[in-house]
Amino acid sequence: MKKNLLLVLILPLFFSSCISNKDFVYLQGTQNVITSSFNYEPIIQNDDRLSIRVNTLEHEASVPFNLEDSKSNSVNLTNIPNTNGNNSSNIGYLVDEKGTIDFPVIGTISVAGFTIAQVKIFLKEKLSIYLKDPIINIQLLNFKVTVLGDVGSPGIKTFNSNRVTLLDAIGASSDLTLFGKRKNILLIRDFQGVKTFNRIDITKADFVNSPYYYLDQNDVIYIESRKAKVDASALPNLGLIISVVSFITTLLFLVIKK
Repeated sequence: MKKNLLLVLILPLFFSSCISNKDFVYLQGTQNVITSSFNYEPIIQNDDRLSIRVNTLEHEASVPFNLEDSKSNSVNLTNIPNTNGNNSSNIGYLVDEKGTIDFPVIGTISVAGFTIAQVKIFLKEKLSIYLKDPIINIQLLNFKVTVLGDVGSPGIKTFNSNRVTLLDAIGASSDLTLFGKRKNILLIRDFQGVKTFNRIDITKADFVNSPYYYLDQNDVIYIESRKAKVDASALPNLGLIISVVSFITTLLFLVIKK
């Protein structure tokens, strides 16, 4: 009977060791050399909305190539596309289902499948015919990902940046809950109609070198729950519980020996 009681009291100790292990620590092994690319740029996709600004030393010369400047100055150019639709908040160029945009004067150009840097080079070459030393600034306006599952705040997350990491998305979702699987995160990526399903372990530091450290537009991140869940309300008092159980266990060992 005493041995059975001892076993019951020792079990919480084994349980406490299970919930305080390395499964909850991110980026383990950071002493290793990290070689993640700092030059990462997302690939432009269909339905992306791009802000494209053209600047030159002669401001008036660049006005026809900037949608908002052209409209505010009432410039009548038949080649200026109506990309804003009826909603004034939808500024910029919407990449259509063919992966193209209509750019003032130049006309239709393909942008899907290219990086922002590549589109900049292309536009600079084309605009050099009309402008002297044009400067092209391009920003992705509607970068968003969806985070589902065991996180503090699931939902669609939007960012004002072209470079968003998986950790950025997790942070914007108030981190994983205690029960979220950190070693088996599912990332669903849809690129040009092709979906891939990828598993990620964020407890290992070398995941920053993977192709999934930086997110693509419209990525879906799913955090799976652990099979066994415990009452998280008891965790703040876990240290006290362990101390009490350890004390009782010690007394029982002394009683059994007698």
